[in-house]
Amino acid sequence: MSTAPRLSIGLPVYNGEDYLAESLDALLGQSFGDFELIVSDNASTDRTEEISRDYAKLDSRVRYVRQPVNIGCAPNHNYCVDVARGELFKWASDDDLYARYLLERCIEALDEHPEFVLSHSWTAMIDEKGVVTQALEYPLNTVSPHAAERFRSTLFAPGGDDDGAVIRTEVLRRVAPLDSYHHADRTIISELALHGPFHQVPDWLYFRRDHPGRSEHEHPTVRRRATNLDPKRADKLRHPMIRLLGEYVLGYVNAIRNAPISGAEKRECFRYLRQWALNRAGNPAMGRMPVQAEAETGPREVSVVSVVAGQEGRVP
Repeated sequence: MSTAPRLSIGLPVYNGEDYLAESLDALLGQSFGDFELIVSDNASTDRTEEISRDYAKLDSRVRYVRQPVNIGCAPNHNYCVDVARGELFKWASDDDLYARYLLERCIEALDEHPEFVLSHSWTAMIDEKGVVTQALEYPLNTVSPHAAERFRSTLFAPGGDDDGAVIRTEVLRRVAPLDSYHHADRTIISELALHGPFHQVPDWLYFRRDHPGRSEHEHPTVRRRATNLDPKRADKLRHPMIRLLGEYVLGYVNAIRNAPISGAEKRECFRYLRQWALNRAGNPAMGRMPVQAEAETGPREVSVVSVVAGQEGRVP
């Protein structure tokens, strides 16, 4: 493609053969089509390369890149941002699904509201077979016009990693890249929230698959999760646990310091951060993955088959 697309979708993947084709079908079947799909293969050892190359032959929007070695999940995510050509950017996952109108509705909101830095929908959890198990309403107040309130919400409310979001690329490139310390995926969302409000599409258009091979199940401890993000974190001498947790807190500190907000707003954010740190001090749960609270909405209200491209004919 010679002309830059409106949107870049970055799909970092490692050994994703089980669900990759479904994810690609869902993305390529979007009602909004002006995008490039960057599949960055982190030196997979399964059929990921074969599947990706087959799709690249069928659709010119797919750009397949194979990393020569496994560079880690975080650098692979950041690589997708570095090579993106679109004014908008979205990370995608090899095992998740996306309703046909997800991109269209998110981009419409960003076009109508320049103050929004990202747009996303509600998330529904699905199992290995694509059956909805939970329909989650978004618990964070990131739509608030007040930066400190948005930041407070990302600290104290459950959830906080907006995998399904469409983000303004220039804003994403102004914040710190995805790092590899504990919960780095949360600090990057908090920093984005300091740059502007988020828009939530009030519908379940993003389907996050929970299965035994998902990263948080294969890497349940702080050390293993950080090492998956970047292999250098396996070195316990250079990267002791105190560093993995300390950099997590420092990520929030740097986010506040670098935010384009007033001094008064920064002081308010630091007050919230101190309160959060005091609440977490001595709490062993800080070293574990958070458990997402069940939503009140029942799974029967959401159907993957009816809204996701490529799922036609599948028995729900």
